[in-house]
Amino acid sequence: MALSLDDTDRALIALLRADARAAVATLAAKLKVSRGTVTNRLRKLEDAHVIVGYTVKLRPDAQPDHIRAWMGVVVDGNQTRAVIASLLGEPAVAALHDTNGRWDLLAELHVQSMAELSQALERVRLIKGIANSETSILLTSYR
Repeated sequence: MALSLDDTDRALIALLRADARAAVATLAAKLKVSRGTVTNRLRKLEDAHVIVGYTVKLRPDAQPDHIRAWMGVVVDGNQTRAVIASLLGEPAVAALHDTNGRWDLLAELHVQSMAELSQALERVRLIKGIANSETSILLTSYR
C-alpha cells in the first residue's frame, strides 16, 4: 500500500530537496508545525521508503575529471524488466528512469574517462532486449 502524502509532507520534501542538512527546528519553523511533527513525519517518510537517503549536490564543475552522459534506450518488445535489471547492474549507470516519448528508458551515466565511457557503451550494446540507444555527453550544467 502506497503512503498517501499530504501538503505538509510535500512541503517537507521540497525543503529537504533544497537543503537536506536543514535542522529539524528550521524545518518546523518554515512549515509552522512543531519539531515533533517534523521528526514524526521524517520517520514516517523514511519507514515508507519515500525518503531513501540524504546526499550532497556538487557544482557541475567540482569534479572536472568526471564525465556524465545521458543515454536514451529503446527496449525491444516486452523485455523491459530484463533490460532494467541489466542496466541496474552496469557500474556506469548512476540513475535509471522509465519515461514516455521517444525513449523507453533514460540512463544517467557517470564515468571517469572517455575510455571508461566507451567500455560502458560497449557493455550496454551487448544487453539483450535493447533495440536502440543514443548517448549524449553533458558538456555544461547550469543548475
